[in-house]
Amino acid sequence: MLDTPKNRPDLPDEIARRRTFAIISHPDAGKTTLTEKFLLYGGAIQMAGQVRAKGEARRTRSDFMQMEKDRGISVSASAMSFDYGPYRYNLVDTPGHSDFSEDTYRTLTAVDAAVMVIDGAKGVESQTQKLFEVCRMRDLPILTFCNKMDREARDTFEIIDEIQEMLAIHVTPASWPIGMGADFLGCYDMLNDRLELMDRADRNVVAETVQIAGLDDPKLADHVPEHLLAQLREEVEMAKELLPRLDPEEVLAGQMTPIWFGSAINSFGVQELMAGIADFGPEPQVQSAEPRDIAPEEKKVAGFVFKVQANMDPKHRDRVAFVRMASGHFKRGMKLTHVRTKKPMAISNPVLFLASDRELAEEAWAGDIIGIPNHGQLRIGDTLTEGEALRVTGIPSFAPELLQGIRAGDPMKAKHLEKALMQFAEEGAAKVFKPNIGSGFIVGVVGALQFEVLASRIELEYGLPVRFDASQFKSARWISGDKAAVDKVINANKQHIAFDHDGDPVFLTRLQWDIDRIERDHPEVKLSPIKEMHGA
Repeated sequence: MLDTPKNRPDLPDEIARRRTFAIISHPDAGKTTLTEKFLLYGGAIQMAGQVRAKGEARRTRSDFMQMEKDRGISVSASAMSFDYGPYRYNLVDTPGHSDFSEDTYRTLTAVDAAVMVIDGAKGVESQTQKLFEVCRMRDLPILTFCNKMDREARDTFEIIDEIQEMLAIHVTPASWPIGMGADFLGCYDMLNDRLELMDRADRNVVAETVQIAGLDDPKLADHVPEHLLAQLREEVEMAKELLPRLDPEEVLAGQMTPIWFGSAINSFGVQELMAGIADFGPEPQVQSAEPRDIAPEEKKVAGFVFKVQANMDPKHRDRVAFVRMASGHFKRGMKLTHVRTKKPMAISNPVLFLASDRELAEEAWAGDIIGIPNHGQLRIGDTLTEGEALRVTGIPSFAPELLQGIRAGDPMKAKHLEKALMQFAEEGAAKVFKPNIGSGFIVGVVGALQFEVLASRIELEYGLPVRFDASQFKSARWISGDKAAVDKVINANKQHIAFDHDGDPVFLTRLQWDIDRIERDHPEVKLSPIKEMHGA
């Protein structure tokens, strides 16, 4: 493998061997199958639970909530850790449905790189493009896996051109496919000059590897039919002339993506991609924070909450905060300071995740993702340190695009509904606003499917059937500024005011005109569609 330049040479070995990444893709491009195969190779599960057509009972192990099982989409981002070779991989799963952009955005604040999965027949799809833009904003290095090459796929050059044009990033082939669809034999590994041949008979068997001395090696004729061999030689020669050479520094800067071709369902190309993540993906990086950034090699422990998941285990009504370790060497039982409340917290039962299984984490290093069970003290954006008042920045909360009223089917259960809504608000699954005037709540989401998810979870986890009603409001803006000025706006617009679950004031409106009016009449007050979550 190439001697990869790393940009943090002073890291302790335990931290340097960690690779924390997310997989981004359009629904059905094969993200869940690829996740399964990673876990299979990492020895984390014995047999990948193959993703079947919707409606069949058997679902993959990383999609574990009821609604995900029913729909075959990853709704709740979970984190999985596994070892492969000398490396520890921390895979943070991103929601695989177009409605869940906010949760996905927050997930991408907790990783150092992304693997982009595209379907060989469809190329770059809309959701992939949106997620790519988020990665671009964060300068995340991106590695690409072109999946489903065992089915009819598009021309290899066409796929590469589309990625370069639509995503404005240099693409360099790390492997080159031999045939496609029924003729797909495997790939030529361009980084190591070897042939990788796919085993169609057993989907969980690792591909056969043949070391060769260039594409003129006579050994090739023993494995590849003449017409495919001629095509392979011609295409690879063109690729070497037309496409840029792999530059690891450009990859780390997020300006170039290496692309591997394969078939996740046939376990093909997956190990090469895993080796690529180790070789070209970055080790844990510096975390933006105030009043100073946090470097992974610092001796003192720091971490931040990027996701809260409630009721992961219906038997225990628990809440787990997913924490990305930003620095140091954490040991179970440590007391850390919860910066927002300034209170010490003994972290006695931290967990490491393997799909829906969990085990106690005796230790964790910078780059790791651990779960901290708690009763609601930890919120998205909170920072935990060994005492220093650091606040991790850049974890956003977006204004919802859809607002609806909500009520319990049984009016006597209003208090229970309030408790359920507060829990989901803290989890970041939805925005919950309490109007200044009148009773009841308004729920805000980014995409319509979230209303369904919310209703089914409230019924499943709390036994409460709920109804959504149309709301007169169309958008929400957080109000910030000098307290006296904010109070003036609140008092003059009582019918438009609500408070979120943190008690922060929100301006609800039907019309952009209302927002313009407030900004014109009260220039000292800011109405913002984004609230930064750092537990201030």
